[in-house]
Amino acid sequence: MLSPTTALSRRASPGLSPDAAGSDRSSAGVPEKPGYPDSVYVRAANIFQGIRTEKAPDKVLIKYGNQPLPSSESEDESWRRLSYELAFSALKYQDILETMLIDSYIFPSTTIPDHLNSLIIVMLYDFQDRKFQTRVLPDNEESISEVQEVENLLNSFKVKLAAALARCRIKHDALSIYHILPETVRKQELRASTLPLYAWINTCKISPEDVYDNLKRKGYIQVKSVLHVDDKVFAVDQHCYDVLIFPSHHKNDLINTDLFKDYKLVFQDKSRSLAVHSVKALLNMDDDILMVNTGSWYTVAHMAILTHNNTSKVFVCGVRAQAKDPDSKKLFAKMGCKNIEILREAFTNIESKDHRLQKVKVILLLPRCSGLGVSNPVEFILNEHEDTGLLKDLSQGGTSEEKLHVLAQQQYEQLVHAMRFTKAQAVVYCTCSVYPEENEAVVKKALDFQDPGIKVQPYRLSPPVLPLCSLKEIHLSTDKFFRMEPSEITNGCFISILTRERDPSETVSVKDVLARAAAKGLLDGIELGKSAKKEKKKKKSKMLLPKASMTENGVQLKIAEFLSRETKANANRSEMVATKTPLPQKGAAQVGVPSQIRKPGKPAPNPLVATSVRNTGPCRPCERHTNFGRPRPEDRMVALKPVEIVLPPVFLPFPSSPGIKSQIPSQHLFFRTGPKPLVSTCLPTPSVCRRGEKPKENVPSSLNRRLRPWL
Repeated sequence: MLSPTTALSRRASPGLSPDAAGSDRSSAGVPEKPGYPDSVYVRAANIFQGIRTEKAPDKVLIKYGNQPLPSSESEDESWRRLSYELAFSALKYQDILETMLIDSYIFPSTTIPDHLNSLIIVMLYDFQDRKFQTRVLPDNEESISEVQEVENLLNSFKVKLAAALARCRIKHDALSIYHILPETVRKQELRASTLPLYAWINTCKISPEDVYDNLKRKGYIQVKSVLHVDDKVFAVDQHCYDVLIFPSHHKNDLINTDLFKDYKLVFQDKSRSLAVHSVKALLNMDDDILMVNTGSWYTVAHMAILTHNNTSKVFVCGVRAQAKDPDSKKLFAKMGCKNIEILREAFTNIESKDHRLQKVKVILLLPRCSGLGVSNPVEFILNEHEDTGLLKDLSQGGTSEEKLHVLAQQQYEQLVHAMRFTKAQAVVYCTCSVYPEENEAVVKKALDFQDPGIKVQPYRLSPPVLPLCSLKEIHLSTDKFFRMEPSEITNGCFISILTRERDPSETVSVKDVLARAAAKGLLDGIELGKSAKKEKKKKKSKMLLPKASMTENGVQLKIAEFLSRETKANANRSEMVATKTPLPQKGAAQVGVPSQIRKPGKPAPNPLVATSVRNTGPCRPCERHTNFGRPRPEDRMVALKPVEIVLPPVFLPFPSSPGIKSQIPSQHLFFRTGPKPLVSTCLPTPSVCRRGEKPKENVPSSLNRRLRPWL
């Protein structure tokens, strides 16, 4: 029996015609397509039975039974993929294959029961794809009786079947059966044949640089583009820094490497990576995420890995794959994911005030869609665990209007429900559809009919985020939607980002700003751990600030004591200085009242008070300086040099201390505060010239006029 890898490597794409894909024969005359194992035929027949196109009663040519064939569910993943590919190919050519069976008189002459007709269809497709060559059966292959019966029937009608196919091609004027398909289906098959492989790096287990080195040691070369390159190459995706691109024909070689076996690299469609990166760019440090309708556990794991450095938690609801993947916890453990929580309820049944989701700030919505942007539907269905009914629409190249309306209504209801979560600040809406009815129309309708009863800021349409788009792409996106049309290098994708309008009263912390900048790659190499400590210190300093304002009376007491001591010292020193030298008033105005007094500023709410007393002699450096002040309102104290300033008159409230009052003359002291630095001055005052002399009372009138703003 052929191994799964050998079968995959020896078969061409099932969607190609015999002329295009099966014309190349080996020198020994053995066809490149040896046929499938019996178990693949049986599984493909059961898949086809569930997705086949049902016709009107008056147009029914062949009746299909409802009884499935017995098959083993423990098949290898590669066999499972082959079964889906064969069933999907038979579905695309269902009308042609049924015509061949009628035209060759297999029906109604055969006596095979109706429940085997699905098996006849899938085996007939493979039979004509092998140019009606006999299937080579390995000696060790386990045969199935139903498969052997159908194969013998087809071999007995081989000539008539070939003639019926030729007449069908002549009728449609087609070179091959492939050219009979609708143009949209042919384009989809052509894109699927060239579509590269996308794989994202599990940064919890390995760095991108180590992945590059590992691949280079295996003979791979890093290039800018893998399109139309047959060598062992890889490239880094232009939108997602952790996504690598490989040529599709290297999948069998890559899947057997340690990088994929150890979940260091994971194959997945690029549209899912774009969705999780869009969410990542909107997150702050402590924000939680809610993922809705996630088909694959790999998408959940990718979201968790991108946020493993934060304290974010990833909530998942509406997972269609949970019944198929009971060992999800083991998978997450192997991949290094620890911040995932599965919600068993359906999304529309979860209340917006659910206590578990109060920290959810971003909601990722991946609704069911027509999927017409997908070029390789089999891979997409298997990886994302989508409904196999998607194959029916893709086989016809479009979706009926009735089904499209149902899908759009479901998408609208889910989007509106996501917008009801008052704590959430953003919603990321992502589909793989090319229909505006499922994309722009749903988003605009939800924005137009926002619930006015919710007392939060409304949602608005935001442009694509910078990590995914260049500035040029954002400027060109006039409608603020992110689109990728189906092409030979990628599947189709639509992403819309809805964010709440900023509340004018809302303040953004420094931690959130730094986290947003780090998410956008603007803080490479800068640690964010210190921001929390600084913020705590800042809060602590703000808490201490009111206490400082309460100590103002204590500062005044200290000033009084200081003035008392300095007056005694100045009186003793004044005896040694000539006291009859007159003090020119002009000098007093020029030195003692500098430009700061001529243009007084408003006193600060929390001034720093610094005092210094001089004797009445000539200006010279003071012998003692003392600073008294209250803490600044900033989060750090600033060391100030002692300065000499002029203070306004200070009337000390000490009637009970006559000793102090008698020693302090009624001298004029001035002070000034403001944004400008304090200037050291020496103002000779008519206070105490020598012991026993009365102070002068004639102060310049200009000085008196300038004192009042400080009183």
